[in-house]
Amino acid sequence: MISQLIFAIVFIGAIVLFTINARRIIRNIKLGRKENRSDKPSERLRTMMLVALGQKKMFKRPIPALLHLCVYLGFVIINIEMLEIVIDGLVGSHRLFSGLGSLYNFLIAAFEWLAFAVLLGCIIFLIRRNIIHVRRFFGVEMTSWPKTDANLILIMEILLMSAFLLMNAADHKLQLSGAEHYTLAGSFPVSSFLLNILPDNIDSLIILERSAWWFHIIGVLAFLNYLVVSKHLHIILAFPNTYFSNLNPKGKFPLMDSVTTEVKAMMDPSFTPPPASEEPVRFGSKDAMDLSWKSLLDAYTCTECGRCTSVCPANITGKLLSPRKIMMDTRDRITEVGKNIDINGKFELDDKTLLDSYVSREEIWACTTCNACVEACPVNIDPLKIIMELRQYAIMEESQAPAPINVMFGNIENNGAPWKYSQSDRANWSKQTNN
Repeated sequence: MISQLIFAIVFIGAIVLFTINARRIIRNIKLGRKENRSDKPSERLRTMMLVALGQKKMFKRPIPALLHLCVYLGFVIINIEMLEIVIDGLVGSHRLFSGLGSLYNFLIAAFEWLAFAVLLGCIIFLIRRNIIHVRRFFGVEMTSWPKTDANLILIMEILLMSAFLLMNAADHKLQLSGAEHYTLAGSFPVSSFLLNILPDNIDSLIILERSAWWFHIIGVLAFLNYLVVSKHLHIILAFPNTYFSNLNPKGKFPLMDSVTTEVKAMMDPSFTPPPASEEPVRFGSKDAMDLSWKSLLDAYTCTECGRCTSVCPANITGKLLSPRKIMMDTRDRITEVGKNIDINGKFELDDKTLLDSYVSREEIWACTTCNACVEACPVNIDPLKIIMELRQYAIMEESQAPAPINVMFGNIENNGAPWKYSQSDRANWSKQTNN
């Protein structure tokens, strides 16, 4: 009973802590402005199934995609066994579902092979990060914590899978030894290879099996709570983020309602503008709260894989822009805003904004708007949307733009085109001259 009570306290405490942290993140996402992403539900569901569940975009790089699929599916499916472990922990039973017979044997065997695949995949990922040094895992934004975060999560998964296989091995040997409470159940194609290195003493085996059991369950609960403070929150958020993807063609930029209203009022004297909003009208975005909730969801979904930055032509040519950094900065800023609200009860001005305090002007103007980052992202994150809104604010609210942009604006105003030539001279290049 003491063991069951301790387990219940640990389990409930972990779920409560996860709920508190998850609600805080949801609150932070809702700080963004409203944006309608509820249209075309069938197309959205299809996108989510293909991109998030099927990992369609990952397979543009087949080898890491296959490894990621093994780790992802393995870890998720293995944790189905958590249902049995939780019930066993609460009621004091052992392998409660063993009555399923051959189906149970098949499931345990499948879980073991998946655990081995996760173990192997995580080891290879650690080697790629720390020995091979794949280029896209590095950059100015990848400071010590992002690198440590990635390694910690891989090490945690390795330890959890090792504990799972060790628990099964000890359990299997106890079953073969005829130990009380350990009835014959399950099939152990992987962990059976560990039998020879385990002690023969039954008491030692029980201690080993129970230790591995407790380590596995507490590790999974700790992993659950670590998700909400790490980049691996994408395990959960990839599904809603892909469901609410932008379904328009990537080259189509959204219209700004505030600008559309003003233009209609200028062009049509009979146009009746919509009722004024209580919120002040702002063109573009200066801070994280000015972005839409979807952009903030993008930021929390980002797994810092660097695929966006690795294909960015600006970054490749040595410019300061990194789409991954844009997402990391947005997440850091809205998290800071959330902490401000937690401390003060409401947001108090802190002399910081996303533009300038986190993202520099040089970064946003280095973007070529080619959409390569959007195309490359495995979970349909859109850094370009944030960049364009920061640009809009700089131009339309502050009238600040690089000199070449201002020259272009002047040419459009005077000549009706981005070039310096007047409209009457525009076709001169086609005239043939006789020498």
